Amino acid sequence: MFTLDSRLQQDSLVLGDLPLCRLLLSKDANYPWFILVPRRADISELFDLDEVDQQQLWQETNALAEALKDGFAADKMNVATLGNVVSQLHMHVIVRRHGDAAWPAPVWGKVPAIDYAPEQVEGIRQRVRALLGESFEEA
Repeated sequence: MFTLDSRLQQDSLVLGDLPLCRLLLSKDANYPWFILVPRRADISELFDLDEVDQQQLWQETNALAEALKDGFAADKMNVATLGNVVSQLHMHVIVRRHGDAAWPAPVWGKVPAIDYAPEQVEGIRQRVRALLGESFEEA
């Protein structure tokens, strides 16, 4: 049974679901920072997914990154799966802009996180819904 890692629960907000992945928003308003988590139990590496799920994860990652690049006016998209702290497989999809709080460095630990206001989260959820269309099911 799929359960979201407690650290991901603590550090992010659930926006909704795509066909394979739960879509999260990192609790850091410095950057539009999204996280895709395949809804599969006990998966820590890309190769732990079967081939169909691997293809679906890449499709969802690419579709999200492409939609965010245009929809959030990104100068660069950062896409990564690291898992050094949280072993549950998850894909970071981060909108980067020249002049953002960490540019051009990686976002991890560069500056303190800034909380989102509830209306900001709702605005992002609506934008994501508009960008992803029917493949996105709101939480």
